Amino acid sequence: MNTELDGIFRPRSIAVIGASSKRGTIGHSILHNLIEYSFNGKVFPVNPKANVIHSIKCYSTILDVPDAVDLAIIIVPADHVGPILEQCGDKGVKGVVVISSGFKEVGEDGVAKEEALLKIIRKYRMRMIGPNCFGVLNTDLEYSMNATFSKAQPLRGRIGFMSQSGALGEAILGLANDLNLGFSMFASVGNKADISGNDILAYWADDPNTDVILMYLESFGDPREFTRIARELSRKKPIVAVKAGRTAAGARAVSSHTGVLAGLDVGTDALLEQCGVTRVTSIDELFDVAGALSNQPIPRGDRIAVITNAGGPGILATDAVVNLGMKMATFDKKTTKILREKLPLVASVNNPVDVIAAGGPDSYRIAMDAVLSDPNVDAVIVIFVPPVVVDHKAVIDEIVAAIDNDKNQKTVLGCFMAIPSGIAGSEAMIKHKIPIYTFPESAAKAMSALVRRRRWIDRPMSEPQAFKAHTKVVQQIIDNARADNRQTIIGGEALGILDAYGVNVARSIRTETAREACVIAGELGFPVIMKVDGPEVLHKTEVGGVSTDLRSAEEVSLAFESMRENCETAQTGFSGVIIQELITGAVETIIGMNHDPAFGPLIMFGLGGIFVEVMKDVTFKVHPVTPHDAREMLESIKGYPLLNGFRGAPAVDFDCLAETILRLSQLVTDFPEIDSFDVNPFFAAADRKNSKAVDARFMLRLERPRIG
Repeated sequence: MNTELDGIFRPRSIAVIGASSKRGTIGHSILHNLIEYSFNGKVFPVNPKANVIHSIKCYSTILDVPDAVDLAIIIVPADHVGPILEQCGDKGVKGVVVISSGFKEVGEDGVAKEEALLKIIRKYRMRMIGPNCFGVLNTDLEYSMNATFSKAQPLRGRIGFMSQSGALGEAILGLANDLNLGFSMFASVGNKADISGNDILAYWADDPNTDVILMYLESFGDPREFTRIARELSRKKPIVAVKAGRTAAGARAVSSHTGVLAGLDVGTDALLEQCGVTRVTSIDELFDVAGALSNQPIPRGDRIAVITNAGGPGILATDAVVNLGMKMATFDKKTTKILREKLPLVASVNNPVDVIAAGGPDSYRIAMDAVLSDPNVDAVIVIFVPPVVVDHKAVIDEIVAAIDNDKNQKTVLGCFMAIPSGIAGSEAMIKHKIPIYTFPESAAKAMSALVRRRRWIDRPMSEPQAFKAHTKVVQQIIDNARADNRQTIIGGEALGILDAYGVNVARSIRTETAREACVIAGELGFPVIMKVDGPEVLHKTEVGGVSTDLRSAEEVSLAFESMRENCETAQTGFSGVIIQELITGAVETIIGMNHDPAFGPLIMFGLGGIFVEVMKDVTFKVHPVTPHDAREMLESIKGYPLLNGFRGAPAVDFDCLAETILRLSQLVTDFPEIDSFDVNPFFAAADRKNSKAVDARFMLRLERPRIG
């Protein structure tokens, strides 16, 4: 079991340095909470200006405390924190929580002060949360520690909550009580000078009282370490995150397709998804998902049934289920037969089941029993719009009875289109750990989180695949570009890099004369493609540098001269062309990479060609990409039906396409000096032989990256 942070979360004695008898101050609130909520240890107020606070003897300094101190809560002006930390170190304190502000968050002077604190912490081998934080708590009855200045005492539960915002943490702790959500531990990490969110995740991984972890994030200190911890932890415990804030560094100018498409937040989405972390977009959704994950079993699959007494909400729920990537269950014939025989004639017995507005307790019980028994149903959303003529409590009692009678213990989420506390009998749902949502869309989003949890648990773990490659060839191409002071590698050199890594490349030959171009075209076989080839031309189509479907030597010669003239007009320079075989009957895709300032290389896949920036049908993964990641990328774009065989067309060779992504991911590993690349288009055909890259561009870093 991880005991690294026991001094913070499981202390037997606490000193409150800066304790106060003045109501409304943080020093008063924290001391009050420790006493009021029955901390099971010794509490020592420390303030040189007082003798007694809260009827407890007060000490001038922590060194005057006669007993050992495990945890010190520090609430003093920023300039005094350093000397007090020295005293804590001399006292043998294990952990400190620095509530005080005035450090890194205020600018350069604060940064220096914070670095000084960290030196003291390391000198005495203490651990520190903060500075500039809201505090910590542990609801375990063995400790009962509320070392925050929250006005509310959270309910005891099995949710761990970590927040980078103290104010937001305080609000959430208060609101959670109204929603009947209980916490095991809470930590406001503040500036994360010492203890980071990663440290807390690692600590909660082994905590027997924490089943679900919630996070409010504003930044990632160490994304690689987060990935390592979260990927392992999320297999055991669900993690839900709200990520806010965008780094200005992410808005740097980029010239590649991949960079333009990456935007500012796709790295966060990709990282969290690859770690099995459920990302939500609001605090409301955070609560909704937490309620589902902490109270309901994970469904076996994504086949959802909806039961309602009103058509409109049923349709809204159905739309949300489908739009969120789940399926509306197709009922077994036996289920439909039971519903038809026992429900009113005007009831709808297909999915969604509509027991109609007049449908009372009996109708709900019939529908719930039948649907929960159906082998084609994995989970149920039960909607109740309270009509005046129906006994609310009786309906809810029958819903609960049906759930209790369900031998399969399927997932059930409730949706009462009214304030739950205003519906008689709703407390029975809460008692039976059935989350209640006000709107169908909210219930569907919570169900989606449960389904995603199932998919993550069932997802096979895999590591990046290794391939043989001609790395010396690539290194020579890069060295040549460096020698010529070129940051961009395009044309034949770019295709050479792909070929060196085993990526299928369209047959291509470079030439500088029209006569030789005609000969090459004849050797490759008409029709052919001609492209201008030169380091000055980044976007060939914009200067008239691409001619397709050339069917004769005469057309080749005319195209050559036209390109020469176009380049001269555009003043880009002209040094030759590439003659390339024409590929037909394949889907144009794009595979790319761009460096995110926070997360490193992001690998991209999507529909390609000249309209890639218009369609923007792409997906991203944080490098390195595993075989499972690659397959997920192929299946997650909107254009997946085009890849899988559309209107009689054959499906593409998915193995070849996924392998190409993996080979390029290895290229990124082997050559960190590559800043970005686009392979566009990569023609995905029905077989490996005809699946080929026809164009690519690589951008090198201005400076050689440090290795190690």
